[in-house]
Amino acid sequence: MSVEVNNESAIEAQLEQISALGRHVLAELNVHPETDVSIILLDEEPMSTLHVQWMDLEGPTDVMSFPMDELRPGAPGSPSEAGMLGDIVICPQVATTQANTGGHSVQDEILLLATHGMLHLLGFDHAELEEKELMFALQRQLLEAFLGRPAPRETMD
Repeated sequence: MSVEVNNESAIEAQLEQISALGRHVLAELNVHPETDVSIILLDEEPMSTLHVQWMDLEGPTDVMSFPMDELRPGAPGSPSEAGMLGDIVICPQVATTQANTGGHSVQDEILLLATHGMLHLLGFDHAELEEKELMFALQRQLLEAFLGRPAPRETMD
């Protein structure tokens, strides 16, 4: 699995930990080992541009996911197809605000957002209450298994 992480923002982040989290999520969800994903950390201005371009919403957002091959989780012993999962874009400045609200570190918030973005790339959504409960429970489970401790409190919708 290739999880490439690039920091194009002014905020420091532990890129290897973010990459390791990505590999953990893919492995736990039985995604083919030859699957690639890209995670980019962007400042508020370019994130705002993406937010307007793709969602027609003003201002920066915390995380956006751009699926490529529309892969879905596999099953134990039966991984998904290999391919390019897609791109995740995270805004560390928005993550900082959310981390302060949630009472945890910015790095923990970035890890939470990366997990959230990976689940979106794998077809999960939270538009309906039932979907949200499933997605957020899985997100918490994956993050807690990676961290070896309770996951940070979600501050996103």
